Amino acid sequence: MKTTQKYDLQERLVKFSASIILSTNALNKSFASEHLTKQLIRSSTSSALNYGEAQSAESRRDFVHKMKICLKGKS
Repeated sequence: MKTTQKYDLQERLVKFSASIILSTNALNKSFASEHLTKQLIRSSTSSALNYGEAQSAESRRDFVHKMKICLKGKS
């Protein structure tokens, strides 16, 4: 009997993004930390958005391509 597992990846990515945004409030407000904070927020939120985009892929190949874009954002 085959069982299916639910991987709530989109929900987990959104929660991850939200936790990063909330955590950055604790950082100091120097020029360097502001710059790095903005980059960190962009990077953490892009994976959730790219994964959402992959869900509407037109083919398996398109899905794989869009998921590879998600992985690039994490490295």
